Amino acid sequence: MKPLFMWAGGKTRLIKKYKEQNVLPESFEQYIEPFLGAGAMFIWAYTRNPKASFVLNDYNEGIMQIYKAIKKDTNDFITYMDSLSDAYLPLTKENRKRFYYELRRQHAYDFDGWSTTQEAASLYFLMKTGFNGIWQINKNTNGRFGTPCGLLNQKNAVYDKQNVLEWAKALKRCKLMTGDFRETLEIVKSNAYVFLDPPYRGSFTQYGADFSDELQESVIKFLNDLTDRGAYAMMS
Repeated sequence: MKPLFMWAGGKTRLIKKYKEQNVLPESFEQYIEPFLGAGAMFIWAYTRNPKASFVLNDYNEGIMQIYKAIKKDTNDFITYMDSLSDAYLPLTKENRKRFYYELRRQHAYDFDGWSTTQEAASLYFLMKTGFNGIWQINKNTNGRFGTPCGLLNQKNAVYDKQNVLEWAKALKRCKLMTGDFRETLEIVKSNAYVFLDPPYRGSFTQYGADFSDELQESVIKFLNDLTDRGAYAMMS
């Protein structure tokens, strides 16, 4: 299993360093990630103990909608992705660019008649063909996903269907939340491992939220509250 999409600030390459530094717990019965993003650390935790209970949260409603659709409506999600891929892959690069921006326009303005699964699959397609894992929210896209297109050089596939199926299986063990990271505190047990990777101060990529200095300070309080509860907490 690997992350479903590129994500600025993702931790895939750092996990090896964490292991070398012996900062990862040997065991845990509960794993909580209040700032999920692309979920690289969740993959490590699930591989380490697939029988644990998992709580995954992110303030970004769009990406959490993708996870929820894959968990609850896997077949329809794949059907929508395959339909978009089949229409996109035979196109020339110039026509792929037109396809991308038309889908982005529809996702921004014409989504009212879509099911939540179609909306999630459309966003996922845009993220897989957009620029370099960057998440942008633009005024000219109705305050919704506005990242420019990427290189558009996909050859045989836009996404990894088998990886989506593996995620669907893993997510069956997960409680998925969309909201303030502090709302996960009440779920924390004393044997929990909590991994925190909050948005960076002054980052170009805002992850769908403006993470102020006040919120940065609240992360430190949250970290202290976790340790008071006896949880093993790690912050990047």
